[in-house]
Amino acid sequence: MTRHLQMELDNLKKELLHIASMVENATEKALVALIERRGELAQEVIDEDDLIDDKEVRIEEECLKILALYQPVANDLRFVITVLKVNNDIERVGDLAVNIAERAIYLSSREMLDVSLDLPEMISNVMAMLRGSLDALTKKDTDLARRIITMDDDVDEANREIYKVLQHLMSKNPDTIKRAVHLLSASRHLERIADLATNICEDVVYMVEGEVIRHQAAIFMD
Repeated sequence: MTRHLQMELDNLKKELLHIASMVENATEKALVALIERRGELAQEVIDEDDLIDDKEVRIEEECLKILALYQPVANDLRFVITVLKVNNDIERVGDLAVNIAERAIYLSSREMLDVSLDLPEMISNVMAMLRGSLDALTKKDTDLARRIITMDDDVDEANREIYKVLQHLMSKNPDTIKRAVHLLSASRHLERIADLATNICEDVVYMVEGEVIRHQAAIFMD
Protein backbone atom coordinates (compact mmCIF):
# COMPACT_ATOMS: atom_id res chain seq x y z
CA MET A 1 0.00 0.00 0.00
CA THR A 2 2.94 2.35 0.67
CA ARG A 3 4.03 2.23 -2.98
CA HIS A 4 0.50 2.94 -4.19
CA LEU A 5 0.16 5.81 -1.73
CA GLN A 6 3.41 7.34 -2.95
CA MET A 7 2.20 7.12 -6.53
CA GLU A 8 -1.04 8.88 -5.56
CA LEU A 9 0.88 11.59 -3.70
CA ASP A 10 3.23 12.15 -6.64
CA ASN A 11 0.27 12.51 -8.98
CA LEU A 12 -1.42 14.88 -6.54
CA LYS A 13 1.65 17.08 -6.52
CA LYS A 14 1.67 17.18 -10.33
CA GLU A 15 -1.99 18.19 -10.41
CA LEU A 16 -1.41 20.93 -7.85
CA LEU A 17 1.51 22.31 -9.84
CA HIS A 18 -0.66 22.25 -12.96
CA ILE A 19 -3.44 24.34 -11.44
CA ALA A 20 -0.82 26.68 -9.96
CA SER A 21 0.64 27.22 -13.43
CA MET A 22 -2.83 27.85 -14.87
CA VAL A 23 -3.65 30.43 -12.22
CA GLU A 24 -0.29 32.17 -12.42
CA ASN A 25 -0.75 32.52 -16.18
CA ALA A 26 -4.32 33.81 -15.77
CA THR A 27 -3.23 36.37 -13.18
CA GLU A 28 -0.39 37.62 -15.32
CA LYS A 29 -2.70 38.00 -18.34
CA ALA A 30 -5.30 39.86 -16.29
CA LEU A 31 -2.70 42.33 -15.02
CA VAL A 32 -1.23 42.89 -18.49
CA ALA A 33 -4.77 43.52 -19.72
CA LEU A 34 -5.31 46.05 -16.94
CA ILE A 35 -2.09 47.99 -17.54
CA GLU A 36 -2.10 47.81 -21.35
CA ARG A 37 -5.89 48.27 -21.68
CA ARG A 38 -6.32 45.03 -23.65
CA GLY A 39 -9.92 43.96 -23.37
CA GLU A 40 -9.48 40.90 -25.58
CA LEU A 41 -6.77 39.52 -23.30
CA ALA A 42 -8.96 40.12 -20.26
CA GLN A 43 -11.76 38.18 -21.93
CA GLU A 44 -9.44 35.20 -22.36
CA VAL A 45 -8.96 35.09 -18.59
CA ILE A 46 -12.71 35.08 -18.04
CA ASP A 47 -13.33 32.40 -20.67
CA GLU A 48 -10.68 30.05 -19.26
CA ASP A 49 -11.81 30.24 -15.62
CA ASP A 50 -14.06 27.17 -15.90
CA LEU A 51 -10.99 25.05 -16.59
CA ILE A 52 -9.43 26.20 -13.32
CA ASP A 53 -12.65 25.53 -11.42
CA ASP A 54 -12.88 22.00 -12.82
CA LYS A 55 -9.25 21.29 -11.95
CA GLU A 56 -9.78 22.53 -8.38
CA VAL A 57 -12.73 20.18 -7.88
CA ARG A 58 -10.79 17.18 -9.23
CA ILE A 59 -7.83 17.86 -6.93
CA GLU A 60 -10.12 18.11 -3.92
CA GLU A 61 -11.74 14.81 -4.86
CA GLU A 62 -8.31 13.18 -5.15
CA CYS A 63 -7.34 14.45 -1.69
CA LEU A 64 -10.50 13.03 -0.13
CA LYS A 65 -9.97 9.72 -1.92
CA ILE A 66 -6.42 9.44 -0.59
CA LEU A 67 -7.55 10.25 2.95
CA ALA A 68 -10.31 7.64 2.78
CA LEU A 69 -8.35 4.83 1.11
CA TYR A 70 -4.88 5.17 2.64
CA GLN A 71 -5.39 7.05 5.92
CA PRO A 72 -1.96 8.73 5.64
CA VAL A 73 -0.10 9.86 8.77
CA ALA A 74 2.70 12.26 9.73
CA ASN A 75 4.36 13.95 6.74
CA ASP A 76 2.02 12.38 4.20
CA LEU A 77 -1.04 13.55 6.11
CA ARG A 78 0.33 17.09 6.39
CA PHE A 79 1.01 17.07 2.65
CA VAL A 80 -2.56 16.08 1.76
CA ILE A 81 -4.02 18.62 4.19
CA THR A 82 -1.77 21.30 2.70
CA VAL A 83 -2.83 20.41 -0.84
CA LEU A 84 -6.49 20.71 0.18
CA LYS A 85 -5.93 24.18 1.59
CA VAL A 86 -3.55 25.46 -1.07
CA ASN A 87 -5.74 24.13 -3.87
CA ASN A 88 -8.61 26.27 -2.56
CA ASP A 89 -6.41 29.35 -2.19
CA ILE A 90 -5.03 28.94 -5.72
CA GLU A 91 -8.55 28.69 -7.15
CA ARG A 92 -9.49 31.87 -5.28
CA VAL A 93 -6.52 33.64 -6.88
CA GLY A 94 -7.99 32.55 -10.21
CA ASP A 95 -11.31 34.12 -9.24
CA LEU A 96 -9.56 37.36 -8.34
CA ALA A 97 -7.78 37.32 -11.70
CA VAL A 98 -11.23 37.14 -13.32
CA ASN A 99 -12.39 40.08 -11.22
CA ILE A 100 -9.37 42.11 -12.33
CA ALA A 101 -10.02 41.09 -15.95
CA GLU A 102 -13.59 42.39 -15.65
CA ARG A 103 -12.29 45.72 -14.36
CA ALA A 104 -9.77 45.78 -17.21
CA ILE A 105 -12.50 45.31 -19.82
CA TYR A 106 -14.49 48.23 -18.44
CA LEU A 107 -11.49 50.54 -18.16
CA SER A 108 -10.09 49.65 -21.60
CA SER A 109 -13.11 51.25 -23.29
CA ARG A 110 -13.04 54.45 -21.22
CA GLU A 111 -10.75 57.46 -21.15
CA MET A 112 -7.76 57.00 -18.90
CA LEU A 113 -7.80 58.79 -15.57
CA ASP A 114 -5.37 61.69 -15.30
CA VAL A 115 -3.77 60.50 -12.11
CA SER A 116 -0.40 59.13 -11.02
CA LEU A 117 -0.63 55.72 -9.36
CA ASP A 118 2.16 53.34 -8.38
CA LEU A 119 0.11 50.44 -9.70
CA PRO A 120 2.93 48.82 -11.75
CA GLU A 121 5.13 48.45 -8.66
CA MET A 122 2.24 47.00 -6.68
CA ILE A 123 1.60 44.54 -9.50
CA SER A 124 5.30 43.61 -9.59
CA ASN A 125 5.32 42.92 -5.84
CA VAL A 126 2.11 40.88 -5.95
CA MET A 127 3.35 38.74 -8.83
CA ALA A 128 6.66 38.22 -7.00
CA MET A 129 4.69 37.05 -3.97
CA LEU A 130 2.51 34.72 -6.02
CA ARG A 131 5.42 33.18 -7.92
CA GLY A 132 7.52 33.00 -4.77
CA SER A 133 4.79 31.24 -2.81
CA LEU A 134 4.41 28.65 -5.55
CA ASP A 135 8.20 28.19 -5.76
CA ALA A 136 8.33 27.72 -2.00
CA LEU A 137 5.60 25.11 -2.30
CA THR A 138 7.37 23.26 -5.10
CA LYS A 139 10.76 23.28 -3.39
CA LYS A 140 9.43 22.94 0.19
CA ASP A 141 11.51 26.04 0.94
CA THR A 142 10.42 27.49 4.28
CA ASP A 143 13.04 30.25 4.22
CA LEU A 144 11.61 31.52 0.94
CA ALA A 145 8.09 31.17 2.32
CA ARG A 146 8.94 33.35 5.31
CA ARG A 147 10.56 35.99 3.08
CA ILE A 148 7.47 36.14 0.90
CA ILE A 149 5.25 36.64 3.95
CA THR A 150 7.21 39.75 4.96
CA MET A 151 6.36 41.37 1.58
CA ASP A 152 2.66 41.54 2.39
CA ASP A 153 2.96 44.77 4.41
CA ASP A 154 4.35 46.63 1.36
CA VAL A 155 1.40 45.52 -0.75
CA ASP A 156 -1.04 46.60 1.96
CA GLU A 157 0.60 50.02 2.09
CA ALA A 158 0.47 50.37 -1.70
CA ASN A 159 -3.24 49.57 -1.65
CA ARG A 160 -3.83 52.24 1.02
CA GLU A 161 -1.93 54.85 -1.00
CA ILE A 162 -3.89 54.08 -4.17
CA TYR A 163 -7.10 54.41 -2.18
CA LYS A 164 -6.04 57.85 -0.88
CA VAL A 165 -5.10 59.14 -4.32
CA LEU A 166 -8.29 57.94 -5.98
CA GLN A 167 -10.45 59.15 -3.12
CA HIS A 168 -8.98 62.63 -3.57
CA LEU A 169 -9.54 62.46 -7.33
CA MET A 170 -13.19 61.46 -6.93
CA SER A 171 -13.85 64.27 -4.45
CA LYS A 172 -12.42 66.81 -6.90
CA ASN A 173 -14.08 65.45 -10.04
CA PRO A 174 -17.28 63.38 -9.71
CA ASP A 175 -17.05 62.41 -13.40
CA THR A 176 -14.15 60.13 -12.51
CA ILE A 177 -15.99 58.18 -9.82
CA LYS A 178 -17.02 55.11 -11.83
CA ARG A 179 -13.60 54.64 -13.42
CA ALA A 180 -11.87 55.26 -10.10
CA VAL A 181 -14.07 52.69 -8.36
CA HIS A 182 -13.06 50.09 -10.94
CA LEU A 183 -9.39 50.90 -10.31
CA LEU A 184 -9.96 50.73 -6.56
CA SER A 185 -11.52 47.31 -7.02
CA ALA A 186 -8.54 46.12 -9.05
CA SER A 187 -6.18 47.34 -6.34
CA ARG A 188 -8.20 45.58 -3.68
CA HIS A 189 -8.18 42.34 -5.67
CA LEU A 190 -4.40 42.62 -5.97
CA GLU A 191 -4.12 43.03 -2.23
CA ARG A 192 -6.23 39.90 -1.74
CA ILE A 193 -3.96 37.91 -4.07
CA ALA A 194 -1.04 38.91 -1.85
CA ASP A 195 -2.99 37.70 1.17
CA LEU A 196 -3.59 34.34 -0.48
CA ALA A 197 0.08 34.05 -1.42
CA THR A 198 0.81 34.63 2.27
CA ASN A 199 -1.62 31.86 3.18
CA ILE A 200 0.15 29.48 0.81
CA CYS A 201 3.51 30.31 2.40
CA GLU A 202 2.10 29.70 5.88
CA ASP A 203 0.84 26.32 4.70
CA VAL A 204 4.28 25.49 3.27
CA VAL A 205 5.82 26.06 6.70
CA TYR A 206 3.17 23.81 8.24
CA MET A 207 3.72 21.10 5.63
CA VAL A 208 7.50 21.04 6.04
CA GLU A 209 7.96 21.85 9.73
CA GLY A 210 4.62 20.97 11.26
CA GLU A 211 4.43 24.47 12.74
CA VAL A 212 1.31 26.63 12.48
CA ILE A 213 2.48 30.23 12.04
CA ARG A 214 -0.82 31.80 11.02
CA HIS A 215 -1.80 34.72 13.30
CA GLN A 216 1.61 34.79 14.95
CA ALA A 217 2.94 38.26 15.65
CA ALA A 218 6.55 37.43 14.82
CA ILE A 219 7.40 35.30 11.79
CA PHE A 220 10.55 37.07 10.67
CA MET A 221 13.77 35.20 10.29
CA ASP A 222 16.61 35.94 12.68
